[in-house]
Amino acid sequence: MNTDRWYYRVFQSAPDLIRSLLPGLAGAANALGLDPGAPGDRLYRFQALEIKELSHRLDGVLWPRETTGCAETGSPEFPVVLLEVQMHPDPGFHGRLSAQSLRFVQRHPKLERLEVVVITPHHRLKLGPANPPRLLQAVLEQVHWISLAELSQQPNLDPLLNLLTLPVRPESELAASSQQILARRPDLKTVVLPMLVQRFPELTEAQIMVIVGIPREEIRHTRAVQDWLAEGRQEGLQEGLQEGRQEGEAAVTLRQLSRRCGPLAEATTAQIQALPLEQLEALADALLDFQGPADLASWLAVNS
Repeated sequence: MNTDRWYYRVFQSAPDLIRSLLPGLAGAANALGLDPGAPGDRLYRFQALEIKELSHRLDGVLWPRETTGCAETGSPEFPVVLLEVQMHPDPGFHGRLSAQSLRFVQRHPKLERLEVVVITPHHRLKLGPANPPRLLQAVLEQVHWISLAELSQQPNLDPLLNLLTLPVRPESELAASSQQILARRPDLKTVVLPMLVQRFPELTEAQIMVIVGIPREEIRHTRAVQDWLAEGRQEGLQEGLQEGRQEGEAAVTLRQLSRRCGPLAEATTAQIQALPLEQLEALADALLDFQGPADLASWLAVNS
């Protein structure tokens, strides 16, 4: 399941969810008399940016609205927020996160306040060396790390925060969680329903609608709801095919690299398995010219 794309849709639909993840933002919103759960009281807009010259894509950037008076610079009350979602182990993530954050600052010299938020399934995820260089440590210490496992254990969780936990919750909890979310924010059906379709691929659309407490007559008469469900199934199929291609390409590439470069370190293998399909295909072409492990290390340093 491509959770990065799903979280993109979550923050696109509810950008002010970031208020609940960063200490201080909720208080700043309350001072203006705004309700974090109200769709009409948004203070942030969500954008996905690509640093094209460097081939780095940010999962998301949350910019304060013009009404805050700091739309391009951020402020102590309403900072610009870089958002990253990392659901799988990646030994190169810490270095990449630090590089992307610093490059973003370089490209936006007028920034006055920037925060970085990283969402992970749990804190045990291996995302880099145990003892990174001091410069890297200085950047990582400023990051707000959100563990979905810990978040899901909090009692009386806000519906919007509950939304974030849907990909990691046990199936037995999905019905109650989905009903709680939609009771407060029915406009988030377009996000909740596709996730349920992917978590329950064996169920029909009607069964999924019953899970979230939507009446059967709405299933028959609401074309939009049917479209959302169909979209979720199509996305699940496409993502499954994409993931299958990626895994197959990684396996073939690793076998070829073992012949050219000898046995690979566990960290190198994990780094290659985490590469997107396009980079795996590029590596498969490049390795034909490799003379040994040094060539592979050089290629990974430039391309991952």
